[in-house]
Amino acid sequence: MEGLLYIAAIIAAVAFAVLVVFLAMTLKASQRTLNNVADTLGSLEKQMQGITSETTELLNKTNQLANDINQKATKLDGLFDGVKGIGETVNDFNHSLRQFSNSISRTANHNQDKASQAVTWGAAIMDLWRKNRNK
Repeated sequence: MEGLLYIAAIIAAVAFAVLVVFLAMTLKASQRTLNNVADTLGSLEKQMQGITSETTELLNKTNQLANDINQKATKLDGLFDGVKGIGETVNDFNHSLRQFSNSISRTANHNQDKASQAVTWGAAIMDLWRKNRNK
């Protein structure tokens, strides 16, 4: 029976040794995997730093561009106000011309006889002037 105990102890020792070897191999593979993960994370961190700096530069340029656009839009506001003023002036001028034209039409309608006499007298004066010029 003692022999069986020694055999059982040897089997247990061999099983334990095999278990330790497989456990060591598993731990070694886990260590390689964790090293690869650490390298990948380091690389990712470097790439993120590059992306962060490029994003910061892009945001700065975008802010500068937005400020430039705002300044130019503010300058254009004055131009549009000026154009609006010109449009209002043209409208006022057109209104004045209409009033003047309407006034002339009303006056001509009221004084048609006088206007026809003035045209007749004007034509007569022009005829006399031409005759005198030809002599």
